[in-house]
Amino acid sequence: MTWEAVIGLEVHAQMLTVTKIFCGCSTRFGSEPNAQTCQICIGMPGVLPVLNRRALEFAVRTGLATNCTIAEYSRFARKNYFYPDLPKGYQISQYEHPICEHGHLEIVIDGTVKRIGITRIHMEEDAGKNVHEGAGAFSYVDLNRTGVPLMEIVSEPDIRSPKEAAEYMRKLRSIVRYLGVCDGNLEQGSLRCDANVSVRPAGQKEFGTRAEIKNINSFRYVEKAIEYEIKRQIRVIEDGGNVVQETRLWNADKGITESMRSKEEAHDYRYFPDPDLVPIMVDRKQIEDMRTSLPELPDAKRHRFVTDFGLPEYDAYLLTAERSTAEWFEAAVAAGAPAKAASNWIMGDLMKLLNEENRSFDDCPIKPQQLAGMLQLIDKGTISGKIAKSVFDEMYRTGRDADIIVKEQGLVQISDSTAIEKVVEEILAKNPKEVERFKAGDEKLLGFFVGQAMKATKGKANPQMLNDLLKKMLS
Repeated sequence: MTWEAVIGLEVHAQMLTVTKIFCGCSTRFGSEPNAQTCQICIGMPGVLPVLNRRALEFAVRTGLATNCTIAEYSRFARKNYFYPDLPKGYQISQYEHPICEHGHLEIVIDGTVKRIGITRIHMEEDAGKNVHEGAGAFSYVDLNRTGVPLMEIVSEPDIRSPKEAAEYMRKLRSIVRYLGVCDGNLEQGSLRCDANVSVRPAGQKEFGTRAEIKNINSFRYVEKAIEYEIKRQIRVIEDGGNVVQETRLWNADKGITESMRSKEEAHDYRYFPDPDLVPIMVDRKQIEDMRTSLPELPDAKRHRFVTDFGLPEYDAYLLTAERSTAEWFEAAVAAGAPAKAASNWIMGDLMKLLNEENRSFDDCPIKPQQLAGMLQLIDKGTISGKIAKSVFDEMYRTGRDADIIVKEQGLVQISDSTAIEKVVEEILAKNPKEVERFKAGDEKLLGFFVGQAMKATKGKANPQMLNDLLKKMLS
């Protein structure tokens, strides 16, 4: 039997607010345990939460960027469950009246555009963190994260493969980072997802029984966890068993999902409107004002890079994945860099060096204007492409301009035909056997002669002029 996977993702994005969603405590990551708490976020009796206006704006901006309808009326609810890291015994979330609904975004898989529906985006507070490691026979609870503002972005079950799931999550991360509403740091958990996975016979309309995989925090693990879960469910059914509706965890060390607990339904949480928080009213003018303030988003920027700069789709896709990369590229072009040449250097040498040091374009040692200056030296014939490689590495290491490096290290390209001709004559005189073989038809030896000449000139001979002179003198 041929099986089809049905996948939906619930992505939790921590909003980049300075303070928590209902109190003034800091959201800073990495502080001493329980150092960023107050009576409100730890749920002391008698306290009243107040909504962080910035969190509301971030949720609305995300909804607009993902083609959602923004609710003029929404409200918070209490999601009731017991867990040690939930001090109030309930989580403030949204249920019947979320802030954003009925959106979508588009992903590209193997050259084909696919639309993934977004059911809803709602605001909620994060829970604390249970600490088990290093606690001996005990577990500790750190409540610093309690009350940190989250958006939960819930997709429709439109995803059909692990690859689509990972690409959808990458697209969401790109959008929230463009908007500046979430830093998208998967390692620190500021972007994580739960995956709902089921399988059904190909062609069947009814969904199978789903399992939820909790808190996956990397694109690679999203693919691997879903891939494993699909195979596991197919194996269970083909062995005559039934898939159980449950919550599972991804064990990265073993490469498997493991049962955690039975899966709750909405009624298990006993949702009811939070009596301490008034309904949220957002008028149309506020929504439209926020819509006009949105930055150019990845899809629009990618299209513009193709049409305005003549870049291939692949280049435009890589350059626009991160806002900082796209802005760096545009600054280089504005400084005089040819678009395609700038794209090649950014996607190749520069990204390689940045990735090796785990740095971003916000922290790039080379300025866009410096790349433009180096490319202009290549266009003028001052340096060759080969010499530019070493100049670029020196620019990255020292932050100095290309023309200064070229001047100090004597790297100016040799474009004097007489000087190059003299070098070629010496190379040919030293290698008579290779000359005879070339003239007898072994034209691959041209590369040998070029290499010898470049070695003799320390890579400074004009490549085009050198090739032309070699062909002329060997004919």
